[in-house]
Amino acid sequence: MHQEVGLIATVAVSFVFAAVLGYGADRLRLPPLVGYLMAGILIGPLTPGFVADTALAGQLAEMGVILLMFGVGLHFSASDLLAVRGIAVPGAIGRIILATLLGIGLCMLWGWSLGAGVVFGLSLSVASTVVLLKALEERNLVNAPSGRVAVGWLIVEDLVMVLALVLLPALAELLGGHALDTNHGLGELPLVLTIGLTLFKVLAFAAMAIFLGPRIVPWLLTMIARTGSRELFTLTVLAIALGIAFGSAAIFGVSFALGAFFAGVVMSESQLSHRAAADSLPLQNAFSVLFFVSVGMLFDPSILVRQPLAVIGALALVILGKAVITFAIVMLLRYPIGMGLTLAGGLAQIGEFSFILAGLGVSLGLLPHEGQDLILAAAILSITLNPIVIVATEGLKKYIHAQWPSLFESFGRKRQKTLGKELEKIRALGEERERQHQLKMQQLIETFPLFSQVGEDAQEELLLLFKAKSAPPGERVIRRGDRGDSMYFISSGAVEVRLASGAIRLEPGAFFGEMALLSGGRRTADVIAVDFCQFEVLERRDFNMFMSHHPNLRAIVSEMAQKRTEMNVLRQQWEKSMDLS
Repeated sequence: MHQEVGLIATVAVSFVFAAVLGYGADRLRLPPLVGYLMAGILIGPLTPGFVADTALAGQLAEMGVILLMFGVGLHFSASDLLAVRGIAVPGAIGRIILATLLGIGLCMLWGWSLGAGVVFGLSLSVASTVVLLKALEERNLVNAPSGRVAVGWLIVEDLVMVLALVLLPALAELLGGHALDTNHGLGELPLVLTIGLTLFKVLAFAAMAIFLGPRIVPWLLTMIARTGSRELFTLTVLAIALGIAFGSAAIFGVSFALGAFFAGVVMSESQLSHRAAADSLPLQNAFSVLFFVSVGMLFDPSILVRQPLAVIGALALVILGKAVITFAIVMLLRYPIGMGLTLAGGLAQIGEFSFILAGLGVSLGLLPHEGQDLILAAAILSITLNPIVIVATEGLKKYIHAQWPSLFESFGRKRQKTLGKELEKIRALGEERERQHQLKMQQLIETFPLFSQVGEDAQEELLLLFKAKSAPPGERVIRRGDRGDSMYFISSGAVEVRLASGAIRLEPGAFFGEMALLSGGRRTADVIAVDFCQFEVLERRDFNMFMSHHPNLRAIVSEMAQKRTEMNVLRQQWEKSMDLS
């Protein structure tokens, strides 16, 4: 096959196999992601038949993770992160430490080195964001307290993994490996300075995202939305997501996923966040499928035959070990039993960071290739079995509730109430912001029934295009003979259009100034404010752009302008006839 169609072939074959096997998995009452993983195994380099480009598939899968984390950030504000910090921070860090220690102990039984144990344990300690979010979405738990805690838990894990990825090359020789030649000189620095520099970079990125982002990104989205171009808006959303993700990785050394998450958090401050989420959703779904396909492509099925006991040991650590650790930490922190079981089941798998850590460990000479195969096997099996694990934890939750109802209801109630109140405040603020937005939309339609002719997206576009203007009584709003530069919509107050033949009073809901814009001529009358007036002004460029996208509305405005012109002509003719008589 020609090299220039390698990308097309990889995407096409991946989607075709994923669609067919995903449907087959659904028919067998299995999650579709099991079919996606099987598709990757079939087109991977370690099985006969067609072999897709593994490197290309991996990069496309990374885009899926970026878009997915961007979507999470759009619905997860900085306030949410602060609300769940009491359980997410100690829980994530504690589980990473304990799971890594279990991994080291398992590697010691196999006769591996300490460095291999550290990499292996770290790889098995972090859960997959993609898998967890799919599970939460299927059960409608993304916005529930347990879902918010789970996402916050994963964000903390991602931050710890970023630190681990930077520190591993610096510690490689100490752990029995060798340093990379391309670690940007960090290996030459003292360890304490390396850690300090890494923390500084992460904190600098977070500070820029939190303080500069909300001032720039919403303004940029508003400017793009005012152009009225749907494709340009979608392109800008993707450019912000991918640009911040890539820039954060290149400049600050954080992961693509973490950078994309902060991009979403920043964009969530904009009133256009729901539109951005809707525009990015189709690409997010498509590329997240490629993530599972790429995981399957890396898997060597022969490891199941060569090292069955090692695979079972790694899988037991991921599913049983991490689940028990997660539940124990939640109980020690005095949170509800139900939340502990939900987190234990949802986080009992490994994913994208595990593959990155395993690859780095192999390149540093710390982890043998056999260890990487075991991590991939544990990942695929834990992802495949995760729906069953979640169902099992749900059944256990019902059993505990039935056997010890008072304990189930009372344990952790105080912490749950505190967390629930904080999340409820955040939700109420979001709902109030949305209610105010909907109220503006409603007032727009009630005041100007003309705009009921266009859809909701166009109405939101108008709110962005309008510029507020006020005028006290007696002020000349429009002067006769001036060039037409804008159209005025009266929100409150009244004006008089003063023609040579007399004055015409216009009340709220009416508009004026459109005739000069449509004809390109000069103003034909003075317009004077009678009361204190509030206007929504549509400038010439915005008027032409908006009307070109909505010809039916332009036709209505043109018809009304034509009628006004005819009435003015008839009025002038009548006055002339009266003067002659």
